[in-house]
Amino acid sequence: MFRETTAQDRAIEAAPLWRRRLPLIAGGVGLLLLIVLLAPSVRRVLVAGSSVSLSRLSVATVQRGDFSRDIGAEGRVVAAVSPTLYAPAAGTVVLKIHAGDAVEKDQVLAVLESPELNNQLAQEQATLAALEIDFGRAQLDARRQQITVQESFDRAELERKTAARELERSRKAFEYGAYAELQVLRNEDALTKAELALAHARTELSLEPEQIRYDVQTKKLARDRQQLLVGDLQRQVAALALRAPVSGQVGQLLVAERTNVARDAPLLTVVDLSALQVEMKVPESFARDLAVGMPAQITGGGKTWPGEVSSVSPEVVEGQVAARVRFAEAQPEGLRQNQRLSARVLLEEKKDVLTVQRGPFLDTGAGRVAYVIRGEFAERVPIEVGATSLNTVEIRSGLAVGDRVVISGTDDFNGAERVVVH
Repeated sequence: MFRETTAQDRAIEAAPLWRRRLPLIAGGVGLLLLIVLLAPSVRRVLVAGSSVSLSRLSVATVQRGDFSRDIGAEGRVVAAVSPTLYAPAAGTVVLKIHAGDAVEKDQVLAVLESPELNNQLAQEQATLAALEIDFGRAQLDARRQQITVQESFDRAELERKTAARELERSRKAFEYGAYAELQVLRNEDALTKAELALAHARTELSLEPEQIRYDVQTKKLARDRQQLLVGDLQRQVAALALRAPVSGQVGQLLVAERTNVARDAPLLTVVDLSALQVEMKVPESFARDLAVGMPAQITGGGKTWPGEVSSVSPEVVEGQVAARVRFAEAQPEGLRQNQRLSARVLLEEKKDVLTVQRGPFLDTGAGRVAYVIRGEFAERVPIEVGATSLNTVEIRSGLAVGDRVVISGTDDFNGAERVVVH
């Protein structure tokens, strides 16, 4: 038989009810405190669409002041006047200068040897000399013919007078019975014939100057035409000596010494260093606002010069338009062609308007909405924008001075009406 363990057992009193439920009470109190602490955050999350850290956002403040819309771009110095000289005729080029030489206006830069043109000029000059002789001979013949016609007229007039006197004498003789009537009739016929001859001589004398003038004029016109031809050839021969159209510097030599070239072949360029401009490329979207005469600002080497737009290209190349800006005052010294400078063109200027820093929010909201930080939220508000510049945008409505606008980082907002920022 085994002995039982009853003697080893000891009765234990039951713990009070509150002590048994103490862990549950403590857990409930802690949960209640946690709910109280997290209630604002939970409420914000429930009210807002999402939550974003403020450090991931770029914020700008709306201000009131002057607004300037401008375009800025890097440019290069180019010559406003850079003519290229071409061969006026086929021939051999003889250069008188080298690339980079300083030249004065009308200085001979190259000579084109053209034996064909020189020979043609000599031939036409000989033809002109022959026509000059023909013209002189025509004038001499005209004077001689004029004398002959005048002589014929004078002779006809004398013969009429003689016939008239003979008729008068025969009539008196007939009255005294010394002449027969037949002789009187013959003298009358002679007078009539003399008068007819005089009339023809007078008509020929009046017409002859016109005929003579036409003959001489024909010779003169032929001579004048040949003079024009010779003058044009002399001009072409004189143009064989290529002269500098402006004072400046020889740019490029496009042919080598003693090269045979065709007519209108490019030979060399001359750069006018006293009329330099800045050529800049602007985006196509801004090109429609550019106009000749707009004020500009040129900067480079720590210096700034006033300028103005001198030309705008009508052609768009790779989404850009070329524009040139000239110096409004005296051109700075020391500039070189293709030197890099910055240019900024003032397109528009407004006084006392609302502005905010430009940012990606314009593209994200299509310029119609923006997020304004108010307390712990970024609220979506409708806006209306006006003109834009490289760094600033005009606000027409929807915002007020002092509003803090999220200008970048709104991609995570997903179009929510309110977003918690922390």
